[in-house]
Amino acid sequence: QVQLQESGPGLVNSSQTLSLTCAVSGGSITTNGYYWSWIRQPPGKGLEWIGRIGYAGSTGFSPSFESRTSISRDTSKNQFTLQLSSVTPEDTAVYYCARRMATMKYDYWGQGTQVTVSS
Repeated sequence: QVQLQESGPGLVNSSQTLSLTCAVSGGSITTNGYYWSWIRQPPGKGLEWIGRIGYAGSTGFSPSFESRTSISRDTSKNQFTLQLSSVTPEDTAVYYCARRMATMKYDYWGQGTQVTVSS
C-alpha cells in the first residue's frame, strides 16, 4: 500500500516562496512508469494540476504555474518537493500530492494540506 504525506507551513506571506514536501512510503519514487504530481484545490474551485516529477527525474508543469514553480526530489528520503514562488492570496488552497500511472490515472493521493497565503 503506497502512502503519501504532505508537509509544510500552513501559512505563508505574500511574495514569499511556498515549499511543500511529499513523503512517500510503500513504494519507490524511482519505480518505472510512475509520475509524482502536485495538485491543488482553491476554496470553492476545482482541482488544478500544478506539475509533476517522473520516475527518472524529469519534470513537467502546467503553463499556469511554470514560470514560478519547481519540483525536486530526494531519492534517499523517497520524497519530492514543490516550490511555488511569489505567492499571493490567490494561491490559498488545499495542496495534494498524488501518484499518476502511465495510464494517466491517479491511484494514490495524500490527505492534502491547507496552505493560506496572507496579504
